[in-house]
Amino acid sequence: MAIAAIIAAWELYTRFYDVPDFLLPSPVSVWNALVEAAKGPLFGHLFYTVSILTLGYAVGVLLGGMSGLLLAKSARIERWLSGPILFLQTAPKIALAPLFVIWFGLGITSKLILIVSLVFFPVLIATLVGIRSVDRRLHDLAQVLHLSPWQRFRRIEFPAALPEMFIGLRVGAVQAVVGAILAEWMAGKQGLGYLMTFATATYKTPLLFAAVIVTALLGIVVYQIIELLERRLLSWRNQP
Repeated sequence: MAIAAIIAAWELYTRFYDVPDFLLPSPVSVWNALVEAAKGPLFGHLFYTVSILTLGYAVGVLLGGMSGLLLAKSARIERWLSGPILFLQTAPKIALAPLFVIWFGLGITSKLILIVSLVFFPVLIATLVGIRSVDRRLHDLAQVLHLSPWQRFRRIEFPAALPEMFIGLRVGAVQAVVGAILAEWMAGKQGLGYLMTFATATYKTPLLFAAVIVTALLGIVVYQIIELLERRLLSWRNQP
């Protein structure tokens, strides 16, 4: 209802004040641009963005999860690496994006590195906190049952840490979408980010709005997929 009211107010404003499309296109103009793009290159750009987003997110989750587990299991390694990790975490990844382009070129490598760097740290921190926050009584139970390290991780630590880990996965999913669009915006000839750059350079503001809307919908879909996965894997929390 609120979205419909906003769209209606937007349409009325652009019509009443006769706002030109290059400044603020009407919802009808944006819709027409979206339909026209869907007949042309839109889905190709969307597929490219989804491809690098999926690959970068998967690599970032894998590396972040493994690193978080390693730090959680070894206090010595955490002491050695906590300083560099804190430095890299606080370094502005968006500001480093141009350096990634200089170091790794205009191809897919620089885009993947940017996405991985944005996903890696939220997943690492969430995994570290999740493993460290496992109830001590569960560790005592594992000792009583004489569980091996692998059995302890699979049956106790991993399931107990999943709620915290999914926080990192959700944050990382949003960051991955931002990173993919930014990478394509700065260096690319494909993807939704490139489509935005093209629309801006050619003053096709309705197309720019359409690309932004598609990007927002993509972010919502990715976030909802992670939430659905969370509900499936953590359904036991709602059981009496």
